[in-house]
This record gives sequence, structure tokens and C-alpha cells, in this order.
Amino acid sequence: MTPLIFAATCDLAGKVRGKAFPVSDLSRRLERGVGWTPTNVQINCFDGIADSPFGALGDLLLVPDEGTKVDLEFATRTERFILGDIVTLDGQPWDFCTRSLLRSALNRLKEVAGVKLLAAFEHEFQIKSKSGLAGEGFGRSGFEHQRDLCESIIAQISAAGLKPDSIMKEYGPEQYEVVIGPELGIRAADAAVMVREITRSTARFLNEEATFTPLRDPNSVGNGVHIHMSFLDLEGNPKTYDAAGDCGMSEITSAFSAGILKYLDSIIAFTAPSVISYLRLTPHRWSAAYNNLGFLDREASLRICPTTVKDPLEKERQFNIEYRAADASACPHLALAAIVHAGVQGIEDGLTAPKPSEEDLSLLSADELGNRGFIRLPETLEDALERMRTNPILSKWFPDNFLPVYLSHKTSEISHLANMDDGDRCELYERTY
Repeated sequence: MTPLIFAATCDLAGKVRGKAFPVSDLSRRLERGVGWTPTNVQINCFDGIADSPFGALGDLLLVPDEGTKVDLEFATRTERFILGDIVTLDGQPWDFCTRSLLRSALNRLKEVAGVKLLAAFEHEFQIKSKSGLAGEGFGRSGFEHQRDLCESIIAQISAAGLKPDSIMKEYGPEQYEVVIGPELGIRAADAAVMVREITRSTARFLNEEATFTPLRDPNSVGNGVHIHMSFLDLEGNPKTYDAAGDCGMSEITSAFSAGILKYLDSIIAFTAPSVISYLRLTPHRWSAAYNNLGFLDREASLRICPTTVKDPLEKERQFNIEYRAADASACPHLALAAIVHAGVQGIEDGLTAPKPSEEDLSLLSADELGNRGFIRLPETLEDALERMRTNPILSKWFPDNFLPVYLSHKTSEISHLANMDDGDRCELYERTY
């Protein structure tokens, strides 16, 4: 057999798509790329094609990035993949390449605030086979039932050059969580894609099937993605923490957080972009339902994370904020780009983060919420898309025509699910994610 490597992009649907070619041809493909088609951007997560401004016209290149190459070595086979950028035929970034969109947001952060972003994605996923075990939320028996899978995932993550942190049996049925250490800049989103693909491949090799769907069962818990963020200056010094700041937030962190909270209802269409995402984003699911800042609060949309070290410098490096209104139906690059743009807008506008909430916001009336600057986040994907579409600031963050194309893409996804009940919708998403 001829060894192949799969050159991939993570697209608007959060799906990893691309082409395979002989490994022996890699050095040439790093320069020349592989052919790609503009209308591919409108393939939704169910393989329908949304209305496209490109039609059958145009050609692009998917150019692999050697630093993202992953070799998954299993006992009976090797799986290889590599992420890349979509560019025009003259080598310019394509307006709908998700890696390029994130790169642009990170450049804006650097220009405005003089800092670089460290980020890490925590993923929850579920195994489709039933263990027959009960009462195993965070349990040892639940972990031991999938010890081989957990150890194999961690080994593959490490072999890919990432920094495994932990893996555990989560609260939900057959649910697990895998955590890795932070990565700098675009590498953080690349790592999120790698972890998802490594988990899926490792599960397949062990005759299991993993799903990262936001929700398998409308009456059960969902699978979230938590995005941890901190800042370094251009010399590599931590800039997230200030002992004199509210809850330890530096001025940059406070303004960045305020921007996220201000624009959260408009960017959530990028970070929780499936129809069933909004069944999970409800009060008392330990997810996110309001645009609130929390301290030690796992129902806040944005959380100030506790530190566990005493050394002052280590505390500065460990201090981070956590974005919780996300799931794995989102492309990590696009989700992080939207979050960074919102945060930078807060820095540009000189905003200050509000005081963390400390009560159950679902008990407050709409007037009480409004008086305190809180809003209920969108309760449907349609509402989320409408808030995205009607916020004039967002169009300044992205290339011309990006938002209309994204809106068309998501509208086609919504149409695909018309006349289905929530259970059928969950089943369909479980199969695709």
C-alpha cells in the first residue's frame, strides 16, 4: 500500500475536510498545496450545500502547514493528517479560511494591546456504546471501563507534540473529558482540532465510537467546550493577572472580558452554532445562559479561574479566564476568532469588566436583569444568527461577504432539520459530530 496523508481544513461547520496524497509528495505539497473549490465552504454539517455566491466557479489551494502534522501510530495501521490554510491561486489568504480569520484576529490583538494569546480547549465527549454501569459520574469504575481508550488518547496527544493535562469520566452517561495544556496563538485552535480527531480515531481503533455532539439526549447533560485564555507580552511575560485588579484581572484582561460579555449574544452563533446547542445553553445545566462574569461559578458564560499555586510568578502564569458558551459543533478557529475580536473591541473601547455575579440569574425578572446589565443569551440558533446579522460592529471584524455566507450556511442547516422533534435532531447531530 502507498502511505497517504490527509491535508485538511476545519470548515464553517466545524468539520475536518480535505484531500489525501502520498506521504512521499509532502515536501512538494507544502509549497504547492492541493486543489480546493470555493463552494466547499457551503457544505453544511449534514452534507447539504447552502446557497453559494461562488457556484461552480473558481479554484483555490489548500496548503498544508508542516507544524500541524499528526501521525497516529496504531498496532495495525498509521493514520496521518495535517492542517493547512486555504489560499487563492496567487497565494493570498482566502476570506473564508478559518485559520486565516483567526490569524487576523490575533494580529489585531497584538496591534491593539501588544500581547499574544495563550489558549487551551477542554473537550467533553461521549462513547456511543453502553457500559451498563450506573452511578459513575466522575467514578473510578467508569474510568476503568475505558482505561485503554483514555490511556491511548493521552499517548497519542503527547505523540502529536501537545501537552496532555488530564482525562476523566465525566458526569453524563458514557461521558469523558480530555484537557490539554495551553498553546500560543493559532496553535491553540489547531490543537483543539487535533484532540477531536485523535479521540475519534483512537476510539475507532478500539472498536468504539466517540461523539462530540452538543447534546445526545434532550433530557440529559450535554457536551461543552471550555476555552481558557491568558496573555503574554511580546517578551513572553504574563499580562493577565494584577493583584490590585478586581478579582486579580489586569487592565487588559478586564477590558477584554468586558468586550466578550458585551458582544456575547452576537458571537454565540460562532461558538455554539448548532440548532441543539441552545437546548444545552439553559439555566441549571452548568453551561451558560446569560452574559455574566463569574468567579468560581461554573454557570457563568465567562469565568475567572482560580489559581492553585503560591509562587507569585507562577500565579501570574496560571491565572486565566474561561469562555464557557461553546461546544464542538463550532470550528475552533472561527470560535476563537470571534471571541478575540469581541475582546479586542472591549480593549479599544476602554471597557471595564462588571463585578462577578453571585446568584441564580434565572430567578431575576427581565427588568432586574436589564438594570444590572445582564441579558438572556439567544435561546435558538435563529435568534443567535439574527443578533449576529444585526450587530453593525461584527461586520467590521470579518471580510466583506463573510457574514452573509455564514448566515446562508447556517440557514441551510436549520432547514435540514425542519419538521423534526428535538430527539431526532439530537440523533442526527450525534451521527455527524
